Amino acid sequence: MILDATQRAEHDCDVTVLVVGAGPAGLAAARALRANGVDYLQVERHAGVGGLWDIDNPGTPMYESAHFISSRTLSAFSGYPMSDDYPDYPSRRQVLAYLMGFAKHTDLLPNIRFNTSVRSIQLQDDASWSATFDDGSQQQYSAVICASGMLWEPLTPQYPGHFDGVIRHSVTYRNADDLRGKRVLVVGAGNSGCDIACDIGRVADQTYLSVRRGYWFIPKHVFGIPSDVFADSGPHLPVRLQQRLFAWLLRIINGDVTRLGLPKPDHRLFETHPILNTEILQRLQHGDVIAKPDIARLDGSQVVFADGTSVPIDVIITATGYRHTIPYAQGYVGDEQFPDELYLSAFSRQHHNLIVMGFIETNSAAFGLFDLSAQLVAGYLRAQRDDPAAAAAFDARIASDHPDLSGGIDFVHSPRHTGYVDSTALKKVYLKTLARTGWSLPATAQQVSAVA
Repeated sequence: MILDATQRAEHDCDVTVLVVGAGPAGLAAARALRANGVDYLQVERHAGVGGLWDIDNPGTPMYESAHFISSRTLSAFSGYPMSDDYPDYPSRRQVLAYLMGFAKHTDLLPNIRFNTSVRSIQLQDDASWSATFDDGSQQQYSAVICASGMLWEPLTPQYPGHFDGVIRHSVTYRNADDLRGKRVLVVGAGNSGCDIACDIGRVADQTYLSVRRGYWFIPKHVFGIPSDVFADSGPHLPVRLQQRLFAWLLRIINGDVTRLGLPKPDHRLFETHPILNTEILQRLQHGDVIAKPDIARLDGSQVVFADGTSVPIDVIITATGYRHTIPYAQGYVGDEQFPDELYLSAFSRQHHNLIVMGFIETNSAAFGLFDLSAQLVAGYLRAQRDDPAAAAAFDARIASDHPDLSGGIDFVHSPRHTGYVDSTALKKVYLKTLARTGWSLPATAQQVSAVA
């Protein structure tokens, strides 16, 4: 029986799975658990579903102009496509509406306890987990699924020298209204950094973009087709051939980006997280944004760069990423970045009933991977209850199996790419494992209509 949040609060039951977080990964986990008849309670510290996609949630990195960097075609949960009315790359509002529609249609809302935070979890002698909530109450659970997200703790670099202006992390950025007429430096040329620099470049007195290394800038459309759909529909070529072919194509489309002050890429295509933003190239061409190298030091109102040049700056916005932490599970999963003890980016190798959902850093759409991971997780937890032999066999796999999830790509060695996986490689392993175990989501759970 699946108990709703109110009923769960009235029962002292130690066979329930605790799902922490009602963002995309948490919702995928909840649907899979429900479809498999696994009793669970889901808690969410905010007032509604969506996680970081709800711009009103305190601490979210979301900004007003944000859009998906993967297409709606390839970004949906199984059996629940995004509306045909959505554009190729949905806005943050549309993604949030999609997640809300998914939660409502799959009847997940009654089992979510909102405005509830987990302060800590503690392993018990019987291998169950005791969760302590923000109100001080405690409850025992048979398993914990940590799906609280990985973009909540900003990573802000420290620079030598003194700065007279304002330094703020991009997590504080919502729009460029308060930056009109100012001299702004955005640090970091990831997708968020490029988006923010484009926003600010339209209104600031001058906008600069500090770029530490060279990147490949991938257009969102190739021949009028979303880039990921174009790549997915073509022949599946060997990685080295793909890298040469698409690098050649990008040079034709974008030209030589070094003419815009950007450094030449120091790696092959696909070896870093893809930057799906060519608007930044237009802003650079128009002079709305000026590319600068890494910061060497701060000197009062001046920022001095590695090439010896300096410019006066009023505001520095560091789009420098996040520490991938799970504060309430410290001591049980890694402290920073991606805990390498996770099997298939989900299963703890030390604790058979501790799962991490959504900590997948990859080069393509994430929702589908969350979905496949959730199906495997739910099947495994159901097997722990109903089929101990199958669960034990999977335990052995968790302990000994170390699949290559690189897809043949030599990802650059940087903190951002610690634990980074190729989405195609991970998907293949998920599908192969689901076929072997038979733990796929029941077909009836997938037969839902598109969001209105």
